[in-house]
Amino acid sequence: LPSARTNTACVVGLSGDLGAGKTTFVQALARALGVRSKVTSPTFVIAQRYPIRHPVFESLVHIDAYRLMPGEEQTIGWDQYLNDPKNLVVVEWPERLGGAFPKSAFSVRFETIGEQERDITYGY
Repeated sequence: LPSARTNTACVVGLSGDLGAGKTTFVQALARALGVRSKVTSPTFVIAQRYPIRHPVFESLVHIDAYRLMPGEEQTIGWDQYLNDPKNLVVVEWPERLGGAFPKSAFSVRFETIGEQERDITYGY
């Protein structure tokens, strides 16, 4: 993740099958960033914002795009989230955002190997 502010949010995409660990990853990230409230999958509300204390970011924005169709990203205020450099935006199911998901975003892929085992790959 960047260590200096840019003119847009830092965006991370989380891909993988249902139950692969995407939400669990966001919960651990939120805890590490000092979020004290319960972090759940925003499947029905699509996006949830959590205030954080961090040298670069002020908000963790957790988006579950599973229920979005390509082109519907504006229904959740995608541009506002993306254009705020104080946001760390973590998107489950980024492929559902189609071309709106930045090609330069960091990506994490979760693959289920066994009931308690995952293969995790990441990169740009």
